Amino acid sequence: MKNQRYIIVLSIVAFLLFIPFLAMQMTTEVNWSLFDFMVMGALLLGTGFLCEFVLRKVTTVKYRILLCLSILTLFLLIWAELAVGVFGSPIAGS
Repeated sequence: MKNQRYIIVLSIVAFLLFIPFLAMQMTTEVNWSLFDFMVMGALLLGTGFLCEFVLRKVTTVKYRILLCLSILTLFLLIWAELAVGVFGSPIAGS
């Protein structure tokens, strides 16, 4: 069962990374480099595998939901910071 979850996580990450790749073929407004794909892939894989780890190890449904929502919130905050520099940290670029 856990191998099936890993395959599901990898499939979702591949599909989500395919969206900007496809958009790059259709418009010039999306311009991702290889580094952008690698960073987003690492963020998505880390989020997916952390949520899968929580689902595997935590037995209480309430704590599972709370931890997975916390992981997703952290992912969204990091993504927003990298995309537009919401907090103005050095990792957002210039």
